[in-house]
Amino acid sequence: VDTDQIIPAVYLKRVTRTGFEDALFAAWRNDPDFVLNQEAYKNGSVLVAGPDFGTGSSREHAVWALKDYGFRVVLAPKFADIFRGNSGKQGLVTGIISQEDCESLWKLLEAEPGTEVTVSLEDKTWRAGALSGTFQIDDYVRWTLMEGLDDIALTLRHEKEIEAYEAARPAFKPRTLPAKFLPKQEVVSARD
Repeated sequence: VDTDQIIPAVYLKRVTRTGFEDALFAAWRNDPDFVLNQEAYKNGSVLVAGPDFGTGSSREHAVWALKDYGFRVVLAPKFADIFRGNSGKQGLVTGIISQEDCESLWKLLEAEPGTEVTVSLEDKTWRAGALSGTFQIDDYVRWTLMEGLDDIALTLRHEKEIEAYEAARPAFKPRTLPAKFLPKQEVVSARD
């Protein structure tokens, strides 16, 4: 499933991060037999997908659509690297499972619609009915997800060091802090 199937390009004109749930799998949602149109799967938070999920162009919108719909985890045998990276940064767990586990989960969910699938990010495990298994996820991504950290929050963990660095920089050098944090002194040209 590529990113154009997850969210068609027509929905990419918006830059807000919410309101994409109706765009998720839009090309397939008109089919009453599509899995997400079935009552047993309408409120799922774990998506069990096939290999190469998220291939195609890099679209944060694909992750936004999955999250807006209510998915918190996607389990699949393989993900596109860029999709997996975008997912981790946006708070969506992408767990790599074996092809065998994927097919076993599909069979179970088809035989027993509505079976609850639970995922432990801490233990890197999943459980559904009598089935259980493990998944792979990058340790750093796992840590940021468990701590609820995004790139901005990670940067702000070093706020004191950043402020100290900026305070020690010569006044004639470029600044990265907003003007309200800069010293109230006149900047003199280095050529003088």
